[in-house]
Amino acid sequence: MSDTALNDTAVSDTAAELRGRVRAFCTDHNPQATPRGEFLSARFDAGLAAVHYPVGHGGLGLPRSLQPTAEEEFARAGAPRLDEYRNVIGLGMAAPTIIAFGTDEQQSRWLKPLWLAEDIWCQLFSEPGAGSDLANLATRAVREGDDWIVSGQKVWTSLAHQARWGLLLARTDPGVPKHAGLSYFVLDMHGPGVEVRPLRQLTGEAEFNEVFITDARVPDANRLGEVGEGWRVANATLMNERFAIGGSRTAAREDGAIGFAASTWRQHPERRTHELHQRLLRLWAEAEVARLAGERFRQQMAAGTPGPEGSAIKFNYARLNQEISGLEIELAGPEGLTYDDWTMRRAGSSDFARGPAFRYLRSKGNSIEGGTSEILRNIIAERVLGLPAEPRTDTAVPWKDLPR
Repeated sequence: MSDTALNDTAVSDTAAELRGRVRAFCTDHNPQATPRGEFLSARFDAGLAAVHYPVGHGGLGLPRSLQPTAEEEFARAGAPRLDEYRNVIGLGMAAPTIIAFGTDEQQSRWLKPLWLAEDIWCQLFSEPGAGSDLANLATRAVREGDDWIVSGQKVWTSLAHQARWGLLLARTDPGVPKHAGLSYFVLDMHGPGVEVRPLRQLTGEAEFNEVFITDARVPDANRLGEVGEGWRVANATLMNERFAIGGSRTAAREDGAIGFAASTWRQHPERRTHELHQRLLRLWAEAEVARLAGERFRQQMAAGTPGPEGSAIKFNYARLNQEISGLEIELAGPEGLTYDDWTMRRAGSSDFARGPAFRYLRSKGNSIEGGTSEILRNIIAERVLGLPAEPRTDTAVPWKDLPR
């Protein structure tokens, strides 16, 4: 028997064992009779929260590719589903970073309340003077005994107004090249010295924030990775962020933006023209290619960690959303120019069912959040396609020397 066949047999056996585990768990914890919170808490303790999480911390140390197997069995039993959107940064960015760089104690402290969305997380990376050039950040962390004293300003922070914890990148050594002088911390968003202010968007909502940090005290026990290793840890977070934004969820055909546009096309035959039809067909085909590419990337990622290819997934997601929402405005006719409500709201996540005008305005942020499209083009060119890097005259570490 070939190695491939042996591996396939092992995966099949593991999947069968996993199905048995889930069925036994649901027998012991009747999903219809057990309160939702109690059921999900017990599921985490049984290692069935996310099967690729470490043993003892919500998982079984299995390949990520087996998670759909567990979800199918839970769905079959009528088990309550996890609300992935409520803590999207925690699940998509904080958890993988904590698993990769956190100590056993840190994993015990943060992973379960994160998975249950008892603790919401945010990301404190971008600054007014350090967006695309993230390593240019100015937020300082100065060691004082067993603590770090942090001061600085962060911007475009999603969910900061709801977050209990923040993933914080700060400068701990200003005397070395900028990429080398960074360290990575977890900041208590409810602690003294942390102020969150809303940033109102084109949509009228304020799901983003600016965060002012003034002499906030962070225990060294809240540091992820070694001192000075912040750039490496941050890159792991960013790779997971791009995957979370652009391709983390299995999508159905005509899901998302293209589904709204296609529905509008079908509902208004009187507005159809040959030119609009050709544009819709092209974008529909591109959306389907993107969906299939995302599915292939998810399968590849199940065997390892997300790499720079995730930048291409996220870049394409932003471009398509903006093109499709623009077409939908045209298909919607006069209704596409109306807006339902510009009342200032402290949104946790966007409600894309609000209408074509909302989707059009909100899509403008897609090319900024999770890495600007300009920076992603550079990553794709240099780290995926292998094109020569632009000449640099500063002290920044070349792309080829950065963690992958």
